[in-house]
Amino acid sequence: MQTAPRTTADATAGELAGVLVVGQLFTDVVFGDLPGAPALGHEVWTSSFGAGPGGIANFALASARLGVRTALAAAVGEDAFSSMTRASLAAEGVDLTHLVTVPGWSLPVTASLGYDDDRALVTGGTPAPLGSDELLPDGPPAAAVALVHLEEARTRWIGRAASQGTRVFADVGWDPAERWDQTLLDQLDECHAFLPNHLEAMAYTGRDSAREAARALAERVPLSVVTSGSAGVVAVDASTGEEVERPPLRVRAVDATGAGDVFGAALAVAGSQPAWSLLQRIDFACLVAGVTVSRPGGASGAPRLDELADWLGAHPEAAEPGRYHFVLDALHDQGDDGTTPFS
Repeated sequence: MQTAPRTTADATAGELAGVLVVGQLFTDVVFGDLPGAPALGHEVWTSSFGAGPGGIANFALASARLGVRTALAAAVGEDAFSSMTRASLAAEGVDLTHLVTVPGWSLPVTASLGYDDDRALVTGGTPAPLGSDELLPDGPPAAAVALVHLEEARTRWIGRAASQGTRVFADVGWDPAERWDQTLLDQLDECHAFLPNHLEAMAYTGRDSAREAARALAERVPLSVVTSGSAGVVAVDASTGEEVERPPLRVRAVDATGAGDVFGAALAVAGSQPAWSLLQRIDFACLVAGVTVSRPGGASGAPRLDELADWLGAHPEAAEPGRYHFVLDALHDQGDDGTTPFS
C-alpha cells in the first residue's frame, strides 16, 4: 500500500477543504430510462447512458460543482478504471491528496439499470481492503463538513473530525444480508446528520413510515433526514423539534442513480448559508437532486451552481411558484471576486 503521488491535476490540494468526503469509490456504468427489467436472451438499447466515478465520489462531484473546495479520501487501484476515475475527479477540481493506491486491487465497477423511477445495481469486484481510518492515518484534515458512508465498526476519524468542529453528515449503504445491525446507529453520537433512504431508515428503526423513522432517528442525531425518491423527503431537527416534509421537483426521472448522495451533498453545502431555514436547505437539496435525476449518467449529471438559475427559468413547471426565489437571490448576490454563496 502506498500513498498516491500528488500531481498538478490535484487542483485544490493543500487548501482548507469546505467538504471532506471519505469512503469507498466505484466506477459507475449507468443505463437509464429503460422500459423495464431486461429479459433473459434479449438486448435492450437506451440512449440514456453515462459512465463516471461512483460511490463516495457522488458526494464529491456534487459539492465540487456547487463551488465548494472538496477533498476526497479513498482507495484506488492501479487498474484502468482507477485511472479514469482519478482523472475525472481531478478535472472537477477535487483535492486528491488523500487518495491511497493499493497495488493488486482493482476499483469495483457498478452497473446501474434504471427503470420504473428507480434503479437496480450489479457490482463486480471486491471492497477496498482498508478502512477509512487507514486512509487518514494522521487524522482528518480541517473541513467545515465531512460526508461519509458509515462502516460496520466505529471509526476513530469521525470523532476526531467532530471534535475539531467538522459537521459530519453520515449515510449508510444497503445491508445485503438485511440484518440491519442496530450497533451501526451507535456511531451517530459523533455525527451532525443522518441521511438514509426510507427503506433503510424503516429497517433500522422498525417503523412503518418515513416520517416515523425520521422521528425515531432524531433521538440519536441532531438532524435526521429520510429521502423517499418520488415521494419526497422528511427532515427532523432534534434541537428545535421542527419537522419538514417536501415534495421532489416535478421532473421526469431519467436516472435515479446517486440521487440520494447528490441530495446529501447539496444539503451539507447549504448548511453554510446561516440565513437559510431548514425548509430552504431541504428545498435546495431537492433542486440539485431533481436536476440530476432528469439527466442520464447518475451523479455525473449533477448541476453546476451557475446552471441553476437558467435551469429554473427553463423549467417553471418543475416547482410551485416562489419555491426557489431564495436560491435566485443567493446566486444574484454572489461576489464579483468569484466567491460563491457557499465559499
